[in-house]
Amino acid sequence: MRIGYACLTAGVPDTEFKSCILKNASAEKLRELIAHNLKTLDKIIDYNIANQIYLFRISSDLIPFGSSPVNRLPWYEDFSRQFAIIGQKIQKSKMRVSMHPGQYTVLNSPDVEVAKRAVADLEYHDRILDSLGLDEKHKIVLHIGGVYKDKSSSARRFISHYGQLDEKIKKRLVIENDDRSYNIADVLEISQIINAPVVYDNLHDQINSAGSSNHEREWIDDCRKTWGQQDGPQKIHYSQQDPCRQPGSHSSTINIDGFMQFYEKLSGSDTDIMLEVKDKNLSAIKCINCTTEDQNITRLESEWSKYIYTVLERSQAEYRAITKLLKNKKQYPAIGFYDHLDKALRTPIEKGNAVNAAQHVWGYFKDVALTKEKDKFLELMEKYQQGELELRRLKTFLHRLATKYQQDCLLDSYYFVF
Repeated sequence: MRIGYACLTAGVPDTEFKSCILKNASAEKLRELIAHNLKTLDKIIDYNIANQIYLFRISSDLIPFGSSPVNRLPWYEDFSRQFAIIGQKIQKSKMRVSMHPGQYTVLNSPDVEVAKRAVADLEYHDRILDSLGLDEKHKIVLHIGGVYKDKSSSARRFISHYGQLDEKIKKRLVIENDDRSYNIADVLEISQIINAPVVYDNLHDQINSAGSSNHEREWIDDCRKTWGQQDGPQKIHYSQQDPCRQPGSHSSTINIDGFMQFYEKLSGSDTDIMLEVKDKNLSAIKCINCTTEDQNITRLESEWSKYIYTVLERSQAEYRAITKLLKNKKQYPAIGFYDHLDKALRTPIEKGNAVNAAQHVWGYFKDVALTKEKDKFLELMEKYQQGELELRRLKTFLHRLATKYQQDCLLDSYYFVF
């Protein structure tokens, strides 16, 4: 079983994808952006391997205007070496990647031009995976599309347009239930006709229920039957509802207790779980650490080293609780650790705690900093305490010092991220 995340990383420097507006999309600019984005993807793959994250969704924005006539570059040839290097890392690590075209890739649209653009977009996604040298176990996930006032006709149109796709795209394509139009029963029915695997999305099913007596585990089992040996292990999407936003909005982080209840339903199955959550890789590592068979306390200690000052600036009580929890080196209290951590991260920053954390971080520099840097730190601290300066300004200064004095333990932490 692999647990992964989608597209972007949180708290990992220099991993942002870049694009440009249409009028600036010259060949030279596109080459520059593609080179940057492939370098970014390479860094993300390295990060995933280092953190034992072997399931990842590649961003559709990898190649700017990738399926548009605006981009006439043979990017798959010009950057073949970079693609090959990244693909070899993916294969060697046994990572499984996927792609998920966005909301404008609507294969069942009654508008012929929209449907044509959808096909072009699927070809673009397939070409990326081909350029990486990956087989058909690395999938492209697609929703059925719109209802257009006639759900049955729209479903038939999807089936018809699917049938016209290139066979190599069909081998990669998997279909998913959505939160408005096509519930899991609808998608399974279409799957039976086109013989495509089905990705079960738990939050979409909660919002757009099939209205039957089936329970979640039964739907997952029904979806598993659609996955053939050539498709690789069943893949599902897991997310939790953000309680403060409209239905379907993903939570900021994965609540570990809720995830573990879901995970237990999959006990004994070879299922890949793609997390859809705002803190991305951070929740992936959390869920991996709570389900791993390698229950070594060093895993949690490594996590704690990244969160320690973030917790300290929010809750001294949770800081002490975690410190106490990790004292026993013979235990592996992963769930308790993340319960305390999540409680701390939900706690608003208080000025006294923020000052305390900043002073601890300053301790890395106080013996090497220049006199003017010491004076500047004291000035910023005074202004922050007096309410004349935002905390981010103080932390920006500390980040510059961490970079200058090469304090990797701080730069690798999440103190400057949250």
